[in-house]
Amino acid sequence: MPDVNREWHLKSRPVGVPTPENFALVEADVPTPGPGQVLVRNEYVSVDPYMRGRMSAAKSYVDPFELDKVMQGGAVGEVVASDAEGIAVGDHVLHFFGWREYAAVDAKNAVKVDPDAAPLSTYLGVLGMTGLTAYAGLLRTASFKEGDSVFVSGAAGAVGSQVGQIARLKGASRVVGSAGSDEKVKLLTEEYGFDAAFNYKNGPVSEQLRAAAPDGVDVYFDNVGGDHLEAAIGSLNRDGRVAICGAISVYNATEPAPGPKNLARLIQTRGRIEGFLVGDHYDLQQQFVQEVGPWVRSGELKYRETVVEGIGNNLEAFLGVLRGDNTGKMIVKL
Repeated sequence: MPDVNREWHLKSRPVGVPTPENFALVEADVPTPGPGQVLVRNEYVSVDPYMRGRMSAAKSYVDPFELDKVMQGGAVGEVVASDAEGIAVGDHVLHFFGWREYAAVDAKNAVKVDPDAAPLSTYLGVLGMTGLTAYAGLLRTASFKEGDSVFVSGAAGAVGSQVGQIARLKGASRVVGSAGSDEKVKLLTEEYGFDAAFNYKNGPVSEQLRAAAPDGVDVYFDNVGGDHLEAAIGSLNRDGRVAICGAISVYNATEPAPGPKNLARLIQTRGRIEGFLVGDHYDLQQQFVQEVGPWVRSGELKYRETVVEGIGNNLEAFLGVLRGDNTGKMIVKL
């Protein structure tokens, strides 16, 4: 086992788009696990859009990252030392201490995973928090029901691609997605089974959505906000539901973004907009794995991963998520 543990620290709070100067790759001692802890050699770590919010000091649903300390995020790896009952050396666990090579983790905060049941990386994506976000947001927050027409923004991303496929597998009448490149649009229709998709850079979102969903939408799963939300409200059917998962279009904004100009349409449609956090829906975890796991194993539900190699490229992978470089889940392999 090496003596040095490389880890990423937040050096200053970004204003607008984060830059490499806001971060530092620091060498530290490999920690020794205390009572009730395990030492994990991280094999895969997650980078996600929500991490941008934690880099700001503004009060939010989760505490900001502390300056000059290692950041956090989902990770999965092998236990190389244990001072805890129930978790042995050689076990693999999922935990929340990414952005580093080695992590000392309280056993109560580590979840054992089976690398033989599914590839380790999937526990950070399609079978992990990402997948549960899609499942809970669509089925509980948006109250999806068979026959609904569904629109998903950021549909080629890790969450969006799963939302569209779950909707299709559960009997949606039409599934429409938006993405940021023609290549991603092709992926949505040819691999993920979306009925229609469009490149939001090719014209006004409202016009492209009306063409893709001429009969309107019953459910909108929002990963983007901004013009996508306004377009969805404009196409919302009677009793339509909007689940707000993310708003990546404004994450780097330095000025408040204007709200949709057509909110009054919700009166006419009796529409509902509701935000949600996956942390409020962990009671669905077992149901989610039982239903989605077989779809993944059978190939009915497909997934993509964009894998970046090396802890030294962890930051670039994160910045890539904000740019939309990834197709599916962005993961760093250490």
